[in-house]
Amino acid sequence: MQGWYAMDDGLKLAARVLMAGLFVAGTAQKLLQPGVVEAMLAGIGMPGWLIWPALALNALGAAALLLGVVVRPVALVLAAYCGVTSIFHFIPGDGWQMSIFIKNWAIAGGLLALAAAGPGRFALGK
Repeated sequence: MQGWYAMDDGLKLAARVLMAGLFVAGTAQKLLQPGVVEAMLAGIGMPGWLIWPALALNALGAAALLLGVVVRPVALVLAAYCGVTSIFHFIPGDGWQMSIFIKNWAIAGGLLALAAAGPGRFALGK
């Protein structure tokens, strides 16, 4: 392997770790401040109990990415999750929220690229 190809597995590991970090943070946020997320859900007419499946998805998704198991399907599910949850941040009059909205779509794009690339050599599962 020469050039960029020699770095592929390390780059895939870095991508998995960085993406997982977002979902670890999402898990912690939901666990430590559930009321904030429940209020966001209520604000769009959804039941507050949806926080718990979202927390589980964040935690399990982060673990799968970190360990490198079932990366392709998990990355696809997490990309869809990012797209769906972006609706909470679609507030055109609020620049901060619109930035988060756009970041969610960028994260979804990174997850789609990870789904296409696969976990790389430094993973427990292929």
